[in-house]
Amino acid sequence: MWGGRFAEGPAAVMREINASIPFDKRMWRQDIRGSQAHVAMLAKQGIVAGDDAKAIARGLEQVAAHYEANGVAEDLALEDIHMQTEARLADAIGPTAGRLHTARSRNDQVATDFRLWVRDAIDETSAALVAFQQALLIRAEEHAASVMPGFTHLQSAQPVTLGHHLMAYVEMMRRDTSRFADARHRMNLSPLGSAALAGTGFPVDRHATASALGFDGPTRNSLDAVSDRDFAIEYLTCAAQTALHLSRLAEEFVLWASQPFGFVSLSDQWSTGSSIMPQKRNPDAAELVRGHAGRITGCLVSLMVTMKGLPLAYSKDMQDDKPPVFECHDLLGLCLAAMTGMVESATFRTDRMRGLAESGYATATDLADWLVREAGVPFREAHHITGRAVARAEVLGVRLDQVPIDDLVAIDARIDDRVYGVLSVDASVASRTSFGGTAPDNVRAAIREAREALT
Repeated sequence: MWGGRFAEGPAAVMREINASIPFDKRMWRQDIRGSQAHVAMLAKQGIVAGDDAKAIARGLEQVAAHYEANGVAEDLALEDIHMQTEARLADAIGPTAGRLHTARSRNDQVATDFRLWVRDAIDETSAALVAFQQALLIRAEEHAASVMPGFTHLQSAQPVTLGHHLMAYVEMMRRDTSRFADARHRMNLSPLGSAALAGTGFPVDRHATASALGFDGPTRNSLDAVSDRDFAIEYLTCAAQTALHLSRLAEEFVLWASQPFGFVSLSDQWSTGSSIMPQKRNPDAAELVRGHAGRITGCLVSLMVTMKGLPLAYSKDMQDDKPPVFECHDLLGLCLAAMTGMVESATFRTDRMRGLAESGYATATDLADWLVREAGVPFREAHHITGRAVARAEVLGVRLDQVPIDDLVAIDARIDDRVYGVLSVDASVASRTSFGGTAPDNVRAAIREAREALT
Protein backbone atom coordinates (compact mmCIF):
# COMPACT_ATOMS: atom_id res chain seq x y z
CA MET A 1 0.00 0.00 0.00
CA TRP A 2 2.87 2.37 0.69
CA GLY A 3 5.86 0.51 -0.74
CA GLY A 4 6.68 2.80 -3.67
CA ARG A 5 8.97 4.90 -1.50
CA PHE A 6 10.86 1.90 -0.10
CA ALA A 7 13.35 -0.45 -1.74
CA GLU A 8 12.96 -3.18 0.86
CA GLY A 9 10.06 -4.59 2.81
CA PRO A 10 9.76 -4.24 6.57
CA ALA A 11 11.48 -6.57 8.99
CA ALA A 12 9.31 -9.29 10.47
CA VAL A 13 9.29 -7.62 13.88
CA MET A 14 8.50 -4.27 12.28
CA ARG A 15 5.61 -5.86 10.45
CA GLU A 16 4.26 -7.26 13.69
CA ILE A 17 4.63 -4.10 15.78
CA ASN A 18 3.22 -1.98 12.97
CA ALA A 19 0.10 -4.06 12.40
CA SER A 20 -3.14 -3.26 14.19
CA ILE A 21 -5.39 -5.73 12.38
CA PRO A 22 -5.44 -8.16 15.37
CA PHE A 23 -7.50 -5.63 17.33
CA ASP A 24 -8.90 -3.02 14.92
CA LYS A 25 -10.62 -5.72 12.88
CA ARG A 26 -13.57 -5.33 15.23
CA MET A 27 -14.25 -1.95 13.57
CA TRP A 28 -15.03 -3.57 10.20
CA ARG A 29 -18.69 -2.57 10.23
CA GLN A 30 -17.79 1.06 10.89
CA ASP A 31 -15.10 0.90 8.18
CA ILE A 32 -17.62 -0.36 5.62
CA ARG A 33 -20.15 2.29 6.63
CA GLY A 34 -17.60 5.08 6.33
CA SER A 35 -16.42 3.84 2.95
CA GLN A 36 -19.97 3.57 1.62
CA ALA A 37 -20.71 7.15 2.65
CA HIS A 38 -17.41 8.33 1.17
CA VAL A 39 -17.86 6.71 -2.24
CA ALA A 40 -21.46 7.94 -2.50
CA MET A 41 -20.21 11.49 -1.90
CA LEU A 42 -17.38 11.06 -4.45
CA ALA A 43 -19.91 10.07 -7.09
CA LYS A 44 -22.31 12.89 -6.22
CA GLN A 45 -19.47 15.43 -6.46
CA GLY A 46 -18.25 14.03 -9.77
CA ILE A 47 -14.89 13.04 -8.31
CA VAL A 48 -15.43 9.36 -9.19
CA ALA A 49 -17.50 8.17 -12.15
CA GLY A 50 -20.95 6.88 -11.29
CA ASP A 51 -20.33 3.37 -12.67
CA ASP A 52 -17.12 3.05 -10.67
CA ALA A 53 -18.88 4.23 -7.53
CA LYS A 54 -21.65 1.67 -8.00
CA ALA A 55 -19.09 -1.08 -8.49
CA ILE A 56 -17.27 0.00 -5.33
CA ALA A 57 -20.52 0.12 -3.34
CA ARG A 58 -21.49 -3.39 -4.51
CA GLY A 59 -18.00 -4.63 -3.77
CA LEU A 60 -18.13 -3.22 -0.24
CA GLU A 61 -21.37 -5.11 0.32
CA GLN A 62 -19.62 -8.30 -0.76
CA VAL A 63 -16.72 -7.62 1.59
CA ALA A 64 -19.14 -6.98 4.46
CA ALA A 65 -20.96 -10.24 3.73
CA HIS A 66 -17.63 -12.08 3.73
CA TYR A 67 -16.64 -10.54 7.08
CA GLU A 68 -20.02 -11.39 8.55
CA ALA A 69 -19.73 -15.01 7.47
CA ASN A 70 -16.04 -15.67 7.97
CA GLY A 71 -14.63 -12.96 10.20
CA VAL A 72 -11.66 -10.77 9.33
CA ALA A 73 -8.36 -12.45 8.51
CA GLU A 74 -5.32 -11.20 10.42
CA ASP A 75 -2.96 -10.57 7.51
CA LEU A 76 -0.14 -8.56 9.09
CA ALA A 77 1.08 -7.46 5.66
CA LEU A 78 -2.14 -5.49 5.26
CA GLU A 79 -1.60 -3.78 8.64
CA ASP A 80 -5.11 -2.69 9.54
CA ILE A 81 -8.80 -3.02 8.83
CA HIS A 82 -8.64 -0.22 6.24
CA MET A 83 -6.00 -1.93 4.10
CA GLN A 84 -7.66 -5.29 4.65
CA THR A 85 -10.96 -4.00 3.32
CA GLU A 86 -9.37 -2.26 0.35
CA ALA A 87 -7.46 -5.43 -0.56
CA ARG A 88 -10.60 -7.54 -0.37
CA LEU A 89 -12.43 -4.94 -2.43
CA ALA A 90 -9.70 -5.18 -5.09
CA ASP A 91 -10.09 -8.95 -5.12
CA ALA A 92 -13.82 -8.49 -5.71
CA ILE A 93 -13.89 -5.72 -8.36
CA GLY A 94 -10.34 -5.23 -9.58
CA PRO A 95 -8.35 -2.00 -10.00
CA THR A 96 -11.46 0.18 -9.66
CA ALA A 97 -11.17 -0.43 -5.91
CA GLY A 98 -8.21 1.95 -5.90
CA ARG A 99 -10.54 4.90 -6.54
CA LEU A 100 -12.16 4.50 -3.12
CA HIS A 101 -9.27 6.17 -1.32
CA THR A 102 -9.52 9.35 -3.40
CA ALA A 103 -9.66 12.47 -1.16
CA ARG A 104 -9.21 10.33 1.93
CA SER A 105 -6.32 9.33 4.21
CA ARG A 106 -6.12 6.53 6.70
CA ASN A 107 -5.80 9.32 9.26
CA ASP A 108 -9.31 10.68 8.76
CA GLN A 109 -10.58 7.20 7.98
CA VAL A 110 -9.51 5.73 11.32
CA ALA A 111 -10.66 8.83 13.19
CA THR A 112 -14.08 8.40 11.59
CA ASP A 113 -14.29 4.65 12.13
CA PHE A 114 -13.21 4.99 15.74
CA ARG A 115 -15.78 7.70 16.46
CA LEU A 116 -18.48 5.55 14.92
CA TRP A 117 -17.38 2.59 17.02
CA VAL A 118 -17.28 4.59 20.26
CA ARG A 119 -20.68 6.10 19.45
CA ASP A 120 -22.10 2.60 18.99
CA ALA A 121 -20.43 1.53 22.24
CA ILE A 122 -22.05 4.43 24.10
CA ASP A 123 -25.47 3.45 22.76
CA GLU A 124 -24.90 -0.14 23.86
CA THR A 125 -23.73 0.91 27.31
CA SER A 126 -26.64 3.32 27.73
CA ALA A 127 -29.10 0.51 27.02
CA ALA A 128 -27.36 -1.68 29.62
CA LEU A 129 -27.54 1.17 32.14
CA VAL A 130 -31.28 1.44 31.58
CA ALA A 131 -31.70 -2.30 32.16
CA PHE A 132 -29.68 -2.08 35.37
CA GLN A 133 -31.73 0.85 36.64
CA GLN A 134 -34.94 -1.03 35.91
CA ALA A 135 -33.68 -3.98 37.94
CA LEU A 136 -32.81 -1.67 40.84
CA LEU A 137 -36.22 0.01 40.67
CA ILE A 138 -38.07 -3.31 40.86
CA ARG A 139 -36.18 -4.34 43.98
CA ALA A 140 -36.40 -0.85 45.51
CA GLU A 141 -40.18 -0.87 45.13
CA GLU A 142 -40.34 -4.32 46.68
CA HIS A 143 -38.39 -3.04 49.70
CA ALA A 144 -39.57 0.56 49.94
CA ALA A 145 -40.43 0.01 53.62
CA SER A 146 -37.88 -2.68 54.56
CA VAL A 147 -35.80 -1.27 57.41
CA MET A 148 -32.04 -1.67 57.44
CA PRO A 149 -29.19 0.11 59.22
CA GLY A 150 -27.72 3.08 57.40
CA PHE A 151 -23.99 3.44 57.89
CA THR A 152 -21.34 6.10 58.16
CA HIS A 153 -17.74 4.94 58.69
CA LEU A 154 -19.30 1.45 58.34
CA GLN A 155 -20.85 2.04 61.77
CA SER A 156 -24.57 1.91 62.38
CA ALA A 157 -25.80 5.49 61.99
CA GLN A 158 -29.54 5.89 61.34
CA PRO A 159 -32.16 3.48 60.09
CA VAL A 160 -33.03 3.72 56.41
CA THR A 161 -34.98 1.48 54.07
CA LEU A 162 -33.44 -0.98 51.66
CA GLY A 163 -35.46 0.68 48.91
CA HIS A 164 -33.86 4.02 49.74
CA HIS A 165 -30.42 2.42 49.74
CA LEU A 166 -30.96 0.86 46.30
CA MET A 167 -32.33 4.14 44.96
CA ALA A 168 -29.00 5.77 45.79
CA TYR A 169 -27.49 3.57 43.08
CA VAL A 170 -30.27 4.53 40.68
CA GLU A 171 -29.19 8.15 41.16
CA MET A 172 -25.58 7.20 40.42
CA MET A 173 -26.61 5.36 37.27
CA ARG A 174 -28.72 8.32 36.15
CA ARG A 175 -25.66 10.54 36.39
CA ASP A 176 -23.62 7.97 34.51
CA THR A 177 -26.23 7.80 31.76
CA SER A 178 -26.19 11.59 31.53
CA ARG A 179 -22.40 11.65 31.26
CA PHE A 180 -22.44 9.17 28.39
CA ALA A 181 -25.13 11.22 26.63
CA ASP A 182 -23.06 14.40 27.02
CA ALA A 183 -19.96 12.65 25.68
CA ARG A 184 -21.92 11.30 22.71
CA HIS A 185 -23.21 14.77 21.85
CA ARG A 186 -19.73 16.29 21.99
CA MET A 187 -18.10 13.61 19.87
CA ASN A 188 -20.78 13.51 17.17
CA LEU A 189 -18.82 15.39 14.50
CA SER A 190 -17.31 13.71 11.45
CA PRO A 191 -13.56 13.84 10.70
CA LEU A 192 -14.09 12.34 7.23
CA GLY A 193 -12.69 14.60 4.53
CA SER A 194 -9.93 16.02 6.71
CA ALA A 195 -7.55 13.69 4.81
CA ALA A 196 -4.05 13.31 6.25
CA LEU A 197 -4.02 16.57 8.22
CA ALA A 198 -4.56 19.57 5.92
CA GLY A 199 -7.85 18.78 4.22
CA THR A 200 -8.08 17.95 0.50
CA GLY A 201 -8.04 19.80 -2.79
CA PHE A 202 -10.88 17.69 -4.16
CA PRO A 203 -14.36 19.30 -4.04
CA VAL A 204 -15.65 17.00 -1.31
CA ASP A 205 -18.90 17.57 0.55
CA ARG A 206 -18.07 16.87 4.17
CA HIS A 207 -21.54 17.83 5.33
CA ALA A 208 -23.02 15.12 3.11
CA THR A 209 -20.79 12.37 4.51
CA ALA A 210 -21.39 13.60 8.04
CA SER A 211 -25.13 13.43 7.52
CA ALA A 212 -24.96 10.01 5.90
CA LEU A 213 -23.13 8.64 8.94
CA GLY A 214 -25.48 10.20 11.49
CA PHE A 215 -23.11 12.93 12.65
CA ASP A 216 -24.35 16.40 13.51
CA GLY A 217 -21.84 17.91 11.09
CA PRO A 218 -18.16 17.83 10.13
CA THR A 219 -15.28 18.69 12.44
CA ARG A 220 -14.12 22.29 12.05
CA ASN A 221 -10.33 21.88 11.91
CA SER A 222 -8.54 19.21 9.90
CA LEU A 223 -5.49 19.10 12.18
CA ASP A 224 -7.61 18.61 15.26
CA ALA A 225 -9.88 16.13 13.49
CA VAL A 226 -7.19 13.56 12.72
CA SER A 227 -5.27 13.96 15.99
CA ASP A 228 -8.15 14.23 18.46
CA ARG A 229 -8.94 11.33 20.76
CA ASP A 230 -10.87 13.32 23.33
CA PHE A 231 -13.97 11.32 22.44
CA ALA A 232 -12.23 8.07 23.39
CA ILE A 233 -10.86 9.54 26.61
CA GLU A 234 -14.32 10.88 27.51
CA TYR A 235 -15.82 7.47 26.86
CA LEU A 236 -13.24 5.90 29.15
CA THR A 237 -13.84 8.59 31.78
CA CYS A 238 -17.57 7.89 31.77
CA ALA A 239 -16.91 4.17 31.87
CA ALA A 240 -14.49 4.49 34.78
CA GLN A 241 -17.05 6.50 36.76
CA THR A 242 -19.72 3.90 36.05
CA ALA A 243 -17.36 1.09 37.02
CA LEU A 244 -16.59 2.93 40.26
CA HIS A 245 -20.30 3.02 41.09
CA LEU A 246 -20.76 -0.64 40.20
CA SER A 247 -17.75 -1.50 42.33
CA ARG A 248 -19.27 0.23 45.36
CA LEU A 249 -22.44 -1.85 45.09
CA ALA A 250 -20.36 -4.95 44.44
CA GLU A 251 -18.40 -4.25 47.62
CA GLU A 252 -21.64 -3.91 49.56
CA PHE A 253 -22.85 -7.24 48.19
CA VAL A 254 -19.56 -8.83 49.26
CA LEU A 255 -20.00 -7.42 52.77
CA TRP A 256 -23.72 -8.16 52.94
CA ALA A 257 -23.24 -11.76 51.81
CA SER A 258 -20.70 -12.43 54.59
CA GLN A 259 -21.88 -14.22 57.73
CA PRO A 260 -21.28 -11.23 60.07
CA PHE A 261 -23.72 -9.16 57.99
CA GLY A 262 -26.02 -11.79 56.54
CA PHE A 263 -28.07 -9.19 54.66
CA VAL A 264 -28.21 -10.96 51.30
CA SER A 265 -27.95 -14.38 49.74
CA LEU A 266 -26.73 -14.36 46.15
CA SER A 267 -28.23 -16.93 43.81
CA ASP A 268 -26.30 -19.97 42.63
CA GLN A 269 -25.98 -18.27 39.23
CA TRP A 270 -23.82 -15.54 40.72
CA SER A 271 -21.86 -17.50 43.32
CA THR A 272 -19.04 -20.02 43.29
CA GLY A 273 -17.73 -22.65 45.65
CA SER A 274 -14.36 -23.65 47.02
CA SER A 275 -12.05 -26.39 45.79
CA ILE A 276 -11.36 -27.48 49.38
CA MET A 277 -14.10 -26.07 51.66
CA PRO A 278 -17.50 -27.57 50.77
CA GLN A 279 -19.45 -25.09 52.85
CA LYS A 280 -18.19 -22.02 51.00
CA ARG A 281 -20.50 -19.83 48.93
CA ASN A 282 -18.34 -17.09 47.45
CA PRO A 283 -19.60 -13.81 45.90
CA ASP A 284 -17.04 -14.09 43.10
CA ALA A 285 -19.12 -12.22 40.52
CA ALA A 286 -19.28 -9.19 42.81
CA GLU A 287 -15.58 -9.46 43.57
CA LEU A 288 -14.77 -9.58 39.85
CA VAL A 289 -16.87 -6.50 39.20
CA ARG A 290 -14.89 -4.80 41.95
CA GLY A 291 -11.65 -5.96 40.36
CA HIS A 292 -12.68 -5.01 36.82
CA ALA A 293 -13.25 -1.44 38.00
CA GLY A 294 -9.52 -1.18 38.57
CA ARG A 295 -8.78 -2.48 35.08
CA ILE A 296 -11.22 -0.03 33.53
CA THR A 297 -9.58 2.84 35.37
CA GLY A 298 -6.28 1.53 34.05
CA CYS A 299 -7.62 1.73 30.50
CA LEU A 300 -8.36 5.42 31.02
CA VAL A 301 -4.89 6.09 32.41
CA SER A 302 -3.30 4.14 29.56
CA LEU A 303 -4.85 6.27 26.82
CA MET A 304 -4.27 9.54 28.65
CA VAL A 305 -0.58 8.71 29.05
CA THR A 306 -0.38 7.76 25.35
CA MET A 307 -1.87 11.07 24.25
CA LYS A 308 -0.28 13.45 26.74
CA GLY A 309 2.88 14.31 24.78
CA LEU A 310 1.85 13.99 21.14
CA PRO A 311 2.36 16.97 18.82
CA LEU A 312 -0.09 17.66 16.01
CA ALA A 313 -1.14 15.89 13.96
CA TYR A 314 -1.14 12.08 13.69
CA SER A 315 1.57 9.94 15.33
CA LYS A 316 1.82 6.16 15.24
CA ASP A 317 1.50 6.09 19.03
CA MET A 318 -2.21 6.66 18.40
CA GLN A 319 -2.50 3.15 17.05
CA ASP A 320 -2.48 2.18 20.74
CA ASP A 321 -5.67 4.18 21.33
CA LYS A 322 -8.03 1.33 20.53
CA PRO A 323 -6.97 -1.63 22.74
CA PRO A 324 -7.80 0.15 26.04
CA VAL A 325 -11.14 1.33 24.67
CA PHE A 326 -12.04 -2.13 23.41
CA GLU A 327 -10.96 -3.74 26.67
CA CYS A 328 -12.94 -1.23 28.70
CA HIS A 329 -16.06 -1.75 26.60
CA ASP A 330 -15.93 -5.50 27.09
CA LEU A 331 -15.25 -5.29 30.81
CA LEU A 332 -17.96 -2.71 31.45
CA GLY A 333 -20.51 -4.75 29.53
CA LEU A 334 -19.70 -7.77 31.69
CA CYS A 335 -19.92 -5.71 34.89
CA LEU A 336 -23.30 -4.21 34.03
CA ALA A 337 -24.72 -7.58 33.03
CA ALA A 338 -23.38 -9.23 36.18
CA MET A 339 -24.66 -6.55 38.55
CA THR A 340 -28.05 -6.57 36.84
CA GLY A 341 -28.25 -10.32 37.29
CA MET A 342 -27.17 -10.14 40.93
CA VAL A 343 -29.71 -7.45 41.79
CA GLU A 344 -32.53 -9.28 40.02
CA SER A 345 -31.87 -12.62 41.72
CA ALA A 346 -30.61 -11.65 45.17
CA THR A 347 -32.56 -12.71 48.24
CA PHE A 348 -32.51 -9.89 50.77
CA ARG A 349 -32.73 -11.01 54.40
CA THR A 350 -34.81 -8.15 55.70
CA ASP A 351 -35.27 -9.78 59.11
CA ARG A 352 -31.53 -9.69 59.63
CA MET A 353 -31.36 -6.10 58.40
CA ARG A 354 -34.10 -5.00 60.77
CA GLY A 355 -32.49 -6.80 63.70
CA LEU A 356 -29.20 -4.99 63.21
CA ALA A 357 -30.95 -1.66 62.66
CA GLU A 358 -32.63 -2.09 66.03
CA SER A 359 -29.46 -3.13 67.84
CA GLY A 360 -27.10 -0.27 67.02
CA TYR A 361 -28.79 2.70 68.77
CA ALA A 362 -29.58 3.99 65.29
CA THR A 363 -32.50 6.07 66.57
CA ALA A 364 -30.33 8.21 68.86
CA THR A 365 -30.68 11.18 66.54
CA ASP A 366 -34.47 10.83 66.82
CA LEU A 367 -34.19 11.27 70.59
CA ALA A 368 -32.08 14.39 70.12
CA ASP A 369 -34.53 15.76 67.55
CA TRP A 370 -37.44 15.05 69.94
CA LEU A 371 -35.73 17.06 72.68
CA VAL A 372 -35.29 19.97 70.29
CA ARG A 373 -38.81 19.77 68.92
CA GLU A 374 -40.83 18.93 72.05
CA ALA A 375 -38.74 20.35 74.92
CA GLY A 376 -37.10 23.32 73.23
CA VAL A 377 -33.60 22.06 74.03
CA PRO A 378 -30.76 23.50 71.88
CA PHE A 379 -29.48 20.75 69.59
CA ARG A 380 -25.95 20.70 71.01
CA GLU A 381 -27.35 20.15 74.50
CA ALA A 382 -29.81 17.57 73.17
CA HIS A 383 -26.88 15.77 71.53
CA HIS A 384 -25.12 15.55 74.90
CA ILE A 385 -28.27 14.32 76.67
CA THR A 386 -28.81 11.66 74.02
CA GLY A 387 -25.22 10.48 74.36
CA ARG A 388 -25.84 9.85 78.07
CA ALA A 389 -29.03 7.94 77.20
CA VAL A 390 -27.10 5.72 74.77
CA ALA A 391 -24.47 5.08 77.43
CA ARG A 392 -27.24 4.05 79.86
CA ALA A 393 -28.72 1.68 77.26
CA GLU A 394 -25.30 0.09 76.81
CA VAL A 395 -24.98 -0.46 80.56
CA LEU A 396 -28.44 -2.05 80.68
CA GLY A 397 -27.79 -4.07 77.50
CA VAL A 398 -31.04 -2.95 75.88
CA ARG A 399 -32.18 -0.99 72.84
CA LEU A 400 -32.70 2.72 73.21
CA ASP A 401 -36.48 2.33 73.07
CA GLN A 402 -36.25 -0.21 75.93
CA VAL A 403 -34.54 2.11 78.43
CA PRO A 404 -37.03 2.62 81.30
CA ILE A 405 -38.62 6.06 81.47
CA ASP A 406 -37.30 6.58 85.00
CA ASP A 407 -33.73 6.19 83.72
CA LEU A 408 -34.37 8.67 80.91
CA VAL A 409 -35.98 11.20 83.26
CA ALA A 410 -33.02 10.82 85.60
CA ILE A 411 -30.78 11.89 82.72
CA ASP A 412 -32.97 14.91 81.89
CA ALA A 413 -36.28 15.80 83.53
CA ARG A 414 -37.69 17.25 80.30
CA ILE A 415 -38.04 13.74 78.83
CA ASP A 416 -41.45 12.08 79.18
CA ASP A 417 -43.00 8.86 77.87
CA ARG A 418 -44.06 10.48 74.58
CA VAL A 419 -40.45 9.95 73.50
CA TYR A 420 -41.12 6.25 72.86
CA GLY A 421 -43.21 7.28 69.88
CA VAL A 422 -40.05 8.27 67.98
CA LEU A 423 -37.55 5.66 69.16
CA SER A 424 -38.59 2.67 67.02
CA VAL A 425 -36.86 2.13 63.69
CA ASP A 426 -40.20 2.26 61.87
CA ALA A 427 -41.04 5.63 63.43
CA SER A 428 -37.58 6.87 62.57
CA VAL A 429 -37.73 6.05 58.87
CA ALA A 430 -41.34 7.25 58.62
CA SER A 431 -40.31 10.63 60.02
CA ARG A 432 -37.66 11.28 57.32
CA THR A 433 -40.07 12.99 54.97
CA SER A 434 -37.78 15.76 53.73
CA PHE A 435 -37.25 15.71 49.99
CA GLY A 436 -34.85 12.90 49.19
CA GLY A 437 -35.37 11.28 52.60
CA THR A 438 -35.85 7.62 53.44
CA ALA A 439 -39.55 7.67 54.39
CA PRO A 440 -41.28 4.85 52.45
CA ASP A 441 -43.69 7.24 50.73
CA ASN A 442 -40.70 9.32 49.60
CA VAL A 443 -39.01 6.21 48.24
CA ARG A 444 -42.10 5.21 46.27
CA ALA A 445 -42.39 8.71 44.84
CA ALA A 446 -38.72 8.64 43.83
CA ILE A 447 -39.27 5.29 42.11
CA ARG A 448 -42.21 6.66 40.13
CA GLU A 449 -40.19 9.67 39.02
CA ALA A 450 -37.20 7.53 38.02
CA ARG A 451 -39.41 5.20 35.99
CA GLU A 452 -40.94 8.12 34.14
CA ALA A 453 -37.46 9.47 33.37
CA LEU A 454 -36.50 6.12 31.80
CA THR A 455 -39.45 6.05 29.41
